[in-house]
Amino acid sequence: MNKRELPLALDERMRARLLDSVDNGFTQQVEELARLVRIPSQRGAEADAQVFIAKHLTARGLTVDHWKIDLDAIRSLPGFSPVTISYDDAWNVVGVHRPRNKSGRSLILNGHIDIVPVGPLEQWTKDPYGAEIEDGWMYGRGAGDMKAGLMACISALDALRRVGLQPAAEVYLQSVVEEECTGNGALACLQRGYRAEAAFIPEPFGHRLMRAQVGPMWFKVLVLGDPQHASGAFSSQGANAIEKAIYLIGELKELERRWNARKDQHRHFCSHPHPINFNLGKIVGGDWPSSVPAWCEFDMRVAIYPGDSLEVARAEIEEFIRVSAAADPFLSNHLPVVTYHGFMAEGYELKDAQELENVLASCHFDVFGTPLQEHATAAATDARFFGLYADTPAIVYGPQCRMPHGYDEAVELESVRQFTKLLVLFIAQWCGIESIAP
Repeated sequence: MNKRELPLALDERMRARLLDSVDNGFTQQVEELARLVRIPSQRGAEADAQVFIAKHLTARGLTVDHWKIDLDAIRSLPGFSPVTISYDDAWNVVGVHRPRNKSGRSLILNGHIDIVPVGPLEQWTKDPYGAEIEDGWMYGRGAGDMKAGLMACISALDALRRVGLQPAAEVYLQSVVEEECTGNGALACLQRGYRAEAAFIPEPFGHRLMRAQVGPMWFKVLVLGDPQHASGAFSSQGANAIEKAIYLIGELKELERRWNARKDQHRHFCSHPHPINFNLGKIVGGDWPSSVPAWCEFDMRVAIYPGDSLEVARAEIEEFIRVSAAADPFLSNHLPVVTYHGFMAEGYELKDAQELENVLASCHFDVFGTPLQEHATAAATDARFFGLYADTPAIVYGPQCRMPHGYDEAVELESVRQFTKLLVLFIAQWCGIESIAP
């Protein structure tokens, strides 16, 4: 390696230049984030937002891979989750930076473009796709979870470029679909061959390092009833499928209690107040107000701890429902049917990544002047794909968001600025930096 190829030092003067560069570009960053928030990108409708991302990456000189996910290519891979909706318009985007002379460590910057439904519009005080700013917060579905983090990745590379620098290693900036329901978008990136020495996912966890996460699992229970005239005047009262479903839902609270009681067996969750939630996310049933309901379906999201078996968890759920049904005179002869769709995810714990954590802790202290804090979450991220299936340590750390998945979701813009500063320092220290021109 000749003298020209040596990586540039990140001294105090260089740090100051990079931090100032983030400030100088922050107005543009907020404007671009607002434009992205205004593009609805719920599951199945992410394509327009992905075109927006692809254009921005192309304009910055990155090599852009923009492809439609092929289910058959990922179906047999570890971490695949079953799907029930069309992938005809499911597109991933990856922007690739390659250095002139590699001297640092490669990095994946991964964020998801998909967002959850907004719910009843009249319950929002702001337009969920308006990107309105009030008291330093930008409102909108996906503003925090996680379009702000995704745009911060682009803006961190911009901050380097404004001062004539770029990463001295490969950087793969990934915008993926399906994080909110399967994670198959991140899995498709692995199938596509994208690998690096570390991954960074800017989920909005309030400037804390995620140490561990649970593994979500979705299941559906079909309960059949005995339809009769609602008056009961013609034969019997029948069997109300909706009421039978409500009975099972109540019984499942006991299984939730049992799973939470096991948290002491998992060091990162033993002090968590309630790591496992059996969330009743959807219930539908019946056909006619004057008929006893013949059917009811309910959907639940549950979770398992890192290291626990999905197969064992499924068996325990099915056995619990069978035993609960056996205690009911009607259900004992009309057993409910359990099926799985969406999330089928293992839990994840960040470990054996001390050097990566040290870089993050150093950058956090440089920006905030405080030690890095960590937490375990009852939510999930795409980090599991890198850590469990690609031998790639994945850190999850991002800005401050309130009401993710709720009404009036918002991201604090000052926290986005501070996070972008941390991220540009992290890229510079992990990947190294070099001049754009030789």
